[in-house]
Amino acid sequence: MGIAQRFASWPVVRQVLGGDPLGLGAAAQSPSSASLEPRTATADEVVASICPYCGVGCGQRLFVKDGKIVQIEGDPDSPISRGRLCPKGAATRQLVQVPTRAQKVKYRRPYGTRWEELSLEQAMDMIADRIIETRRRGWQDVDADGKPLRRTMSIAHLGGATLDNEENYLMKKLYTALGAVQIENQARI
Repeated sequence: MGIAQRFASWPVVRQVLGGDPLGLGAAAQSPSSASLEPRTATADEVVASICPYCGVGCGQRLFVKDGKIVQIEGDPDSPISRGRLCPKGAATRQLVQVPTRAQKVKYRRPYGTRWEELSLEQAMDMIADRIIETRRRGWQDVDADGKPLRRTMSIAHLGGATLDNEENYLMKKLYTALGAVQIENQARI
């Protein structure tokens, strides 16, 4: 390829000399970009979903091929997000398809040096036992003057931004029933 041909292949030269002054058409296209096709074109189906990252609930369109997500875009029919996604919402494909994603319950015992796998049922039982024991040990039935308290200061809850109003309502009811006083949400901090 001679210098003249190499010079003529530069995008800025194609833009100025090729009748595409804004660089929106042929001037912006290279041979490698001309051969590309959008991931959405290869999808077998499009599935409507909701972004899992925060309580806003932005609509997503998941483009799926062979049971795997190939692209995620905002859903233009969503009255909440109107087709827009934040960077985390646009990257949710990684949430479900990253090869290093933990898919089993891992537990490291106190002073342990390695992780062990537990069944979900065993892990849930361990959590419930610890909550019950912590509540029992920290329970305050009355204050020094005999006034009723019926609370525990040994359990607190900090909710995350991925919880919606209904989930927050249920969490508030659960922790209030346990006697917890410190119940807060990340969205308020």
